Amino acid sequence: MQTSSSRRIFLRTAGTLTGGALLARYASFFDAETRAEMLQAATAQAAPVAAMRTQIGAAPIKTTPLGERLLMLSGPGGNVIVLHGPDGKHVVDSFVQPAWGPLKTNLDGLDSGPVKMLIDTHWHFDHADNNANFRSAGATVLAHVNTKKRLSEPHDLLGMHFEPVPTAALPTETFNDKHTLQANGEQITLSYVPPAHTDTDIYVYFAQANVLHMGDLFFNGMYPFIDAGTGGNINGMILGADRALELTNARTKIVPGHGPLGDRAALARYRAMLATVRDRVRAQKAAGRTLAEVQAAKLSGDFDAAWGKGMMAPNDFIGLVYNTL
Repeated sequence: MQTSSSRRIFLRTAGTLTGGALLARYASFFDAETRAEMLQAATAQAAPVAAMRTQIGAAPIKTTPLGERLLMLSGPGGNVIVLHGPDGKHVVDSFVQPAWGPLKTNLDGLDSGPVKMLIDTHWHFDHADNNANFRSAGATVLAHVNTKKRLSEPHDLLGMHFEPVPTAALPTETFNDKHTLQANGEQITLSYVPPAHTDTDIYVYFAQANVLHMGDLFFNGMYPFIDAGTGGNINGMILGADRALELTNARTKIVPGHGPLGDRAALARYRAMLATVRDRVRAQKAAGRTLAEVQAAKLSGDFDAAWGKGMMAPNDFIGLVYNTL
């Protein structure tokens, strides 16, 4: 007979039974009431992620040329770069799963070359969600070693629960610090940035085109999200901006993880905002102010009109800065 303690354990873990497969396998061991509660728990865990995927995935794909054989796709998730030519298509980031069909249509429309490689800038689902689809299409998936590690773990993020991705959705190749490859007349350099937005972040530089994809190290025109649960912190975000400023010049096209195409001047403004808010919050925290007191002080007030209209409201951003110092 099922004990009350085992029932509680299964109900508590039911939300991790993604896709209903394990739930269906073991449902016969439980009475109807328990099965119903387990299904409700699993559905509640999965619903926010599915809803977010659907919402993001419904956005149309917009194309911005970046140079010969190089373009930016934006809309249903983080910004995507595509390099195409005789060596096949090399893609940076991949939108969310519901956008795979429109993304594949866009890729197929460029030329007849195969999809050769997908590069993940970091582990978050709005950037790495189509790894499995790219692998099914025959592509190599390349990422920092920490991205593979994080994708292999469960996470709770922004009110959503993420289970480890299937093996077929993991990167097939990883690197630790830097990786360089040649394709379609381009030298592509991938460089790891120590914990910043997450502990998995890389930037991708196309030398001949002078184009830099920064992933979520750069949110252009909005306060950034910092994932403290996987190592993110405000000091790392500033370091990431510093490294990119050293690499770029006035002619560099800078692709942010979110927001419009930027340039070095836009990145410099972003870096100045991050550092100014960080310094103000750090001083207040060092003086013993609580988070609520720091938020009430409106330390980002002079930046809010320009940066506070994205996914992170000013007080939310202040909270991220305060808690990662």
